[in-house]
Amino acid sequence: MGKYPELEKLSKEELIAVIEDEAKNWLAHDGLWFQAVERHFGIEKAIELDKEAWKDFTVIEAKRIMKRLNLPENGGLDALEKALNFRMYRRINEQVIERPDEKTLILKMRTCRVQVARERKKLEFFPCKPVGIVEYSYFASTIDRRIKTTPIAAPPDPKHPEYYCAWKFELIE
Repeated sequence: MGKYPELEKLSKEELIAVIEDEAKNWLAHDGLWFQAVERHFGIEKAIELDKEAWKDFTVIEAKRIMKRLNLPENGGLDALEKALNFRMYRRINEQVIERPDEKTLILKMRTCRVQVARERKKLEFFPCKPVGIVEYSYFASTIDRRIKTTPIAAPPDPKHPEYYCAWKFELIE
């Protein structure tokens, strides 16, 4: 037996379910942390601290994904596309990646667990755009320092009928 005998006994389907549950747990903790900060210090401070945390976390996440997938440094948009498919939230949100040309990648988040929950509770969308700018910019630039990240749309922008947020990544040489 290896390091995780309880996992080694599971089927592929059971392992996928474990990964999905762990992603949901991670997101629940992230949301509860944010709500606690918001209650104590207000939304502006919570967003400021969230941006700070994402700046560090997203770099760690990108480096671990690069190592796991053996992605080269500055691997361009191909490396970014692979890495985006292995982010934690990818297991709980539906995303679509488009490549309109060789220098551009567009990520569209078709479902967002956070925003769907807020819709269900009849709450306004969480204004994630400022945090997303930090998150996606740092993730992409960790994969390849030549990648420029631009938001296409994200809350508080009006919701697009096909996605909750969308991001453009351009390879600038």
